[in-house]
Amino acid sequence: MTSLDSGFARGRRWLRAHPLAFDAGLALCVLVCMVTGSFADPHGSPNGPTFGERTPDVTSVLLMVLGAAALVLRRREPLAVLAFTGGVTLLELIADDRPAPVAMSAVIALYTVASRTDRPTTWRVGLLTMAVLTGAAMLFGPTPWYAQENLGVFAWTGMAAAAGDAVRSRRAFVDAIRERAERAERTREEEARRRVAEERLRIARDLHDVVAHHIALVNVQAGVAAHVMDKRPDQAKEALAHVREASRSALNELRATVGLLRQSGDPEAPTEPAPGLAVLDELLATFRNAGLPVELARADGDANLPAAVDLAAYRIVQEALTNVRKHAGPDAKAEVSVVRVGRTVEITVLDNGVPQQGPPADTGGHGLLGMRERVTALGGTLTAAPRYGGGFRVQAILPATAPTAATARTGEDT
Repeated sequence: MTSLDSGFARGRRWLRAHPLAFDAGLALCVLVCMVTGSFADPHGSPNGPTFGERTPDVTSVLLMVLGAAALVLRRREPLAVLAFTGGVTLLELIADDRPAPVAMSAVIALYTVASRTDRPTTWRVGLLTMAVLTGAAMLFGPTPWYAQENLGVFAWTGMAAAAGDAVRSRRAFVDAIRERAERAERTREEEARRRVAEERLRIARDLHDVVAHHIALVNVQAGVAAHVMDKRPDQAKEALAHVREASRSALNELRATVGLLRQSGDPEAPTEPAPGLAVLDELLATFRNAGLPVELARADGDANLPAAVDLAAYRIVQEALTNVRKHAGPDAKAEVSVVRVGRTVEITVLDNGVPQQGPPADTGGHGLLGMRERVTALGGTLTAAPRYGGGFRVQAILPATAPTAATARTGEDT
């Protein structure tokens, strides 16, 4: 049974790949049926139809061959084939006193038109074919107009149009289901690619924040150590200790960030939680050790923020103070405030650095861009602009509750 099924499936695939061969075989079968039917006489005796007592003439055989041969092209030119087979059938009905069943070719052609065109075309062409062929059979046939042969022409043409329309509708339904399935598969793939891109962007932001902050501190302390190494070795040792502490912190945070790329079962995956506002004092201490005076004002009541919001707030303060240390000048001071306002938390970083002359230079950095992406992804807002009279101001307003799906989607679209 399995070999039979596989052979049948191979045969179907071959016929689908060679539609012209299938239509040629169909035309041959239709010709055989028409020739066989031409030997039958439905009124041959009082007892019923007879077979073999009448023989089709040469004209009928020629018309049957022409009608069957036209079916070979039924897929390429369905309307033209229907018009040709309809004309051949009409000629047979008018010219022969005992017409052969040439109408079978017109029935197959009408089915093809109905299965390969739209419904309005099927209605128009089907009704026209039914009316012309049935009318010709009733007017020119050897039997009364109400004979069953005449009604048979009407019934067969009507069934051909209905069957073709049903096949077309089913084919369209299957194609629609297949298209929806393919579209759903593409959507899943696009969603997976989008999530991968978002995760890569998030990891890149974390790496930038960690490296930019700690390397800036290492650079400052190393410069201090090199400057005072000969005259004040104690101060140089203290600066080098800060360098060692900053580099250790950078390595720990890099290990935690890169650990996100590990496999889920890797026993070396980090278990230390991501930094947040709970360790804000330690962060500010690293900047104070690097020579940047920082004041902190908190009015958030040590609120329990969602992990994503807590990490974003920490990174915003870290990146903003790193920019102050790098760009605000040696005498700059900074102020950090964390305030809970209703369902939001406001993070503000101010500095009194020297006013910038002319338009800001493009240094190729990604600090402000990374902060804006973080805030936007959470459904918050970020403003970063120079202050009147000198200095810079960075303010982020973040939701104090976990962002909803709609908010996150809005943030991504923005």
